[in-house]
Amino acid sequence: MPGRRRRHTTRAFPPGADCNLEMLRLVTVIVCPLAIWGCFALWYRAPGARALRILAVVLWAAFSLAMLLALSSPRMAVGGAIFAAAFCALLLWWRRLLPSNDRVWADDVARMTSGSAEGNRVVLRNVRNFDWRSVTDYTQRWETRDYDLDRLASVDLIVSYWTIRAIAHVLISFGFADGDQVVFSVEIRREKDEEFSAIGGFFKEFELSVLAADERDVIRLRTNVRGEDDYLYHLRIPVAAMRSLFLAYVEQANRLVRTPRFYNTVTVNCTTLVHQMMNHIVGNLPLDYRLVFSGFLPGYVYQVGGLDPRYTLTELRSIGRITERARTSDRSPSFSADIRQGVPELR
Repeated sequence: MPGRRRRHTTRAFPPGADCNLEMLRLVTVIVCPLAIWGCFALWYRAPGARALRILAVVLWAAFSLAMLLALSSPRMAVGGAIFAAAFCALLLWWRRLLPSNDRVWADDVARMTSGSAEGNRVVLRNVRNFDWRSVTDYTQRWETRDYDLDRLASVDLIVSYWTIRAIAHVLISFGFADGDQVVFSVEIRREKDEEFSAIGGFFKEFELSVLAADERDVIRLRTNVRGEDDYLYHLRIPVAAMRSLFLAYVEQANRLVRTPRFYNTVTVNCTTLVHQMMNHIVGNLPLDYRLVFSGFLPGYVYQVGGLDPRYTLTELRSIGRITERARTSDRSPSFSADIRQGVPELR
């Protein structure tokens, strides 16, 4: 009829639509990270050749995508249940991946350091003392060495950089009154065909090893052969703590010989193990982001009073840069003394 107003109606969404949409978003947020984790786990640890690992990753990714599509359909519950069952099976396989000391290892980590103590005398077996000509050309030497803890005189922190400033490898060198030095390095234990991968370190790709080595081996390898940039810092710790730290390294090495362990890029690495041992010895060492970003570790050690307070951290870093001195000294019998030239003794 003329003049009659039309009534406008709003079409409502089906009851529960908003709730279903929120549930879909929540499930997607959960499923996507789990699917991505599964891809990485299969890429780094699926058995077989590279082609088989690629196939495993592709199949898992396709399955996960199919489940995501199912979750957006009326069969959400069925899709969720199937994905949950498949992921539980993947986790079961993952938990059954155990570390081992019985593999075909790369030459530089083929043996594991172990030690025994009798009174103040410590015998270290499998101390590495390679003569490196290049990363692929070297003379292998594994030695048994004897140390008198009564003559332990110093502990040095050595930080070796190869990429960005935040990432570095940490070594601890113990010095004795006769001028002898032995370095402990927490190393990934690579198999013959493996190369280091920071991401792989999250996915059980490598075992863990505590390696004792001669400075002309482990430091020269980094500065002269690999082209890394190294810095040395004298640590201010009591003699009793030095001895305890030395013995803690020996015990940690022996423990890994008895019970293999996986390396982890963040939680079980060259920095966190040192922190755990030192915290056990001196106590009350705070947790800090620099324990993860190991390139910044000297700043952490300086902050807790472990470095020479007569100098700023910048000054200690400058005088402690040993890269050029190591390259100049090269194979010299006085390598350890040469790299410490200009680094002030602690008082």
